[in-house]
Amino acid sequence: MPGHVAVIMDGNGRWAKKRFLPRVAGHVKGVELVREMVRACIERGIGHLTLFAFSSENWRRPPDEVSLLMQLFVKALEQEVEKLRRNGVRLRVIGDLSRFETHLQELIRRAEEKTAANDRLALTIAANYGGRWDIMQAANRLAEAAPERGGKWTEADLDPFLAMNFAPEPDLFIRTGGEERISNFLLWQLAYTELYFTPTLWPDFTATEFDKAILSFQQRERRFGRTSEQLTEQPNA
Repeated sequence: MPGHVAVIMDGNGRWAKKRFLPRVAGHVKGVELVREMVRACIERGIGHLTLFAFSSENWRRPPDEVSLLMQLFVKALEQEVEKLRRNGVRLRVIGDLSRFETHLQELIRRAEEKTAANDRLALTIAANYGGRWDIMQAANRLAEAAPERGGKWTEADLDPFLAMNFAPEPDLFIRTGGEERISNFLLWQLAYTELYFTPTLWPDFTATEFDKAILSFQQRERRFGRTSEQLTEQPNA
């Protein structure tokens, strides 16, 4: 079973269009699927779930849609955080939050504080996040923290400054909606992650579809640069 699953929740707008509904209806349905995904991870003993909710590139969408997405984010924080707390879910939000309105930033801060003691599932929402931004902000913070090194840093030096420094790297990456790219999501962290792409649109990505992704993961051999023979000789390496 993967310990950490990362998901790009793609296809909300197309799901709505197929049903002759406004795009926002797809996003509303997508929020409902987040609840199911959280429940599925808890039931399967998965410790970390990271969801790409809003990328730094999504600001390019029509202003009305962006505004509706922000409203949905606020509503979800207002309505769901207490449920997360009761169910042992710790919520974190990563990304450049400075662009969000003050009220939304405050809701995020309160949600993180309210769920900080939970350890049943670590739920991370990436909002106004981009993998390149993450690497650059980490490099800048490292340069400020250790200027005496003169730029001679290692990967281990950078790790503590990355947005996901509190979690293990994802074991399984899932993208719904048929696109087969990672779209600037967790570029550093996905280096050895198993990738799973499905044409299923996010609002249709039920627990059954999730189990298909897990089964695909379980059938793969993760070598991390070694050979199959080495893994056979050293199964715990």
